[in-house]
Amino acid sequence: MHTTLRFFLFACLFVPGWVNAQSLLVSPTDSLVRVDGLHTEGIWQRAQSATGFVLNFPNDTASAYNDTDVRITYDTDYLYIAVTCYDRDPQKRIIASSLRRDWEWDQNDNFTVYLDPFGDRTNGFTFNITPLGVEREGQMFNGERVAPEWDNKWRSAVKRFPDRWQAEMAIPFKSIRYKKNTGFFLMNFARHDLKNNQRAAWRRVPIAYRISALAFADTVRFTRPLPNPGPNLSIIPYIAGNGARNFLEGNGKPDYGSSIGGDIKVAVTPSLNLDVTVNPDFSQVEVDQQVTNLNRFEIFFPERRQFFLENNDLFANLGFLQSRPFFSRRIGLGRDTTTGQVVQNPISVGARLSGKIDKNWRIGVLSTLTGRQRARGIEREFYNVAIVQRQVFTRSNVVGFLVDRQSSVNSVNGPYTRVAGGEFNLLTADNRWSGKVWAHKAFRPDIEGKFTESAAHGTLLTYTSRNLTAEWAHEYIGRDYRINDVGFVARRGQWGFFPNVSYTAYPENSRKIVSHGPGFEGVIYSGLNGKLLDRELNFFYDVVFKNTAELSAGYYNYFTYLFSPFDPTNSEGVELPQNSSYRARGGFWSFSSDSRKLFQIQAEGWMGEYFNGTNVNVAPSISYRFQPYGSISVVAEHNDIRLPRPYNSASFWLIGPRLELSFTRSLFLTTVVQYNEQARNVNLNARFQWRFKPVSDFFVVYQENYLPTDLRIKNRFLVLKATYWLNV
Repeated sequence: MHTTLRFFLFACLFVPGWVNAQSLLVSPTDSLVRVDGLHTEGIWQRAQSATGFVLNFPNDTASAYNDTDVRITYDTDYLYIAVTCYDRDPQKRIIASSLRRDWEWDQNDNFTVYLDPFGDRTNGFTFNITPLGVEREGQMFNGERVAPEWDNKWRSAVKRFPDRWQAEMAIPFKSIRYKKNTGFFLMNFARHDLKNNQRAAWRRVPIAYRISALAFADTVRFTRPLPNPGPNLSIIPYIAGNGARNFLEGNGKPDYGSSIGGDIKVAVTPSLNLDVTVNPDFSQVEVDQQVTNLNRFEIFFPERRQFFLENNDLFANLGFLQSRPFFSRRIGLGRDTTTGQVVQNPISVGARLSGKIDKNWRIGVLSTLTGRQRARGIEREFYNVAIVQRQVFTRSNVVGFLVDRQSSVNSVNGPYTRVAGGEFNLLTADNRWSGKVWAHKAFRPDIEGKFTESAAHGTLLTYTSRNLTAEWAHEYIGRDYRINDVGFVARRGQWGFFPNVSYTAYPENSRKIVSHGPGFEGVIYSGLNGKLLDRELNFFYDVVFKNTAELSAGYYNYFTYLFSPFDPTNSEGVELPQNSSYRARGGFWSFSSDSRKLFQIQAEGWMGEYFNGTNVNVAPSISYRFQPYGSISVVAEHNDIRLPRPYNSASFWLIGPRLELSFTRSLFLTTVVQYNEQARNVNLNARFQWRFKPVSDFFVVYQENYLPTDLRIKNRFLVLKATYWLNV
């Protein structure tokens, strides 16, 4: 092998993303640390400090405008972090979206800790705090991604002064996973100074990458090994009562019910967690945002239920977005054989073992049993998933998995469905190259034919540098790869090709523009015989302004071949014929105003040819933030589709007013109204939450559905639910 090539491969795979000879050295505290935000304990004066934060945005070569000082200590139970965020412009308003926990990172001034306990630069945890003392935490995966749905107990306090704000954070060792007798963590600290439109980190993160990228974390060493966190058992019971009334079916009389159940979380080892759920109830989960469906294929909605979220990257990231061999939202659904509709089917019991065995090995095992509804023809279903992940090189890994659905009696989906496969996930030390190679195989009694016809495979390779991002992906989905009772597959019997490239320039002397540049996105599908079925070509130009506003505009060129009849309005009109093809051209655009302002406007749309007609699409969003107590917003979408006769023309709106109130840091109200003209439905959902103790809540959820023509009520639903997190 050529010497230059050998050196390149070594640098990509084995050289750490950040090499620093002087690590932060942390000593244990010799006195009690009171989490009050005052930093009066002696340990804070003696502790080494992490300072000199370097910008990640709007450039990555200068020091941060406002200084930040971070200090760390620990005792037998907690990792303590003290941060001082200096403010040279206290007259400027702090940006705070609300007092509600688990806020959006990019919409708030905040300080963030990125923590990699195993030093693999791939998985970890993040803990965040705003100047108003509002907390956020999440699990990290894929080297930089954050799952904020993850919840755990920790403590914090904030004090504000004329020239700074200070915070103290106490993170229980039982809340994070690490190996015994560890002497170091990889860590980075970030300051989002939104009011000055700056993002800065303790260890420099180039502007082309997310500031959360663990490739650039540095070593934080402990003068004494961290204590063994020991066993950790949490019991989270719930009790719920509900009432429902259907005004369109039956006699419209109220139907009342109650349930009791809960979760148990057991730290089998400091880095391996067992979750058990009995009769789980997910009624407090926020409703999905409705969309206008102009697609011929099923729409993918992400998982929101708490039981499925910890270490969810192990289960949810197999395959590609439009071809997942396992999709946890299939669990808890059943097809009513009397009506043909998909309905909720309760989960009786579930268990999940997930986490790290050591630095190189992760496992995930999931098993659930759903209920039986004989009157609807819904049988019990057993879902079992087993995943093993082995880290290779510096940050890459290989994965093997098996997904199994077994019916207690032959269900509408057959007695079983099984999917097995393997994947290689690439992530280089410097974050420049990433991607994956995967191959899956489905097994069902009704699958016949060649091996390849029930298989799927794909490849993804992404290159990211300061100015250039280039990506190539392809997938093959066999015509008998029928797994939509356990996974999600939008198309079968097709090849897919997805090229993307963009160039970003960062003008040095511009007073208004941070970056700008052109890009191209392609989506191409062909049949297994090579016949072109779909082609989407998008050419665009993006501009990011220094006041946080963004503008994008582009041109699209589409080709569509209909392999089955289709009504482009999805309104039960005359369908375009099978085996017909259409070309469409037009333009698209998007704009978002200064996100720091209390009043913000976002809008996007497209107009041009659409199948054998035209469409004008506009999707505006208007929001007003009355910080820190919440916001009110209206999200809308309008389509004006014009097709020649005898095909349907249609003009319909989707409008969604939303009110978010945070009365205190523990009392919240969210109300959403969704008017969907295409679906002929008006939905009202209101959720009241009282967090009376850490991770312990009382919920009131109310929902109604109406006919949009005369606002005649369809149904009504009310839930009262209380949960309590108890550490044993």
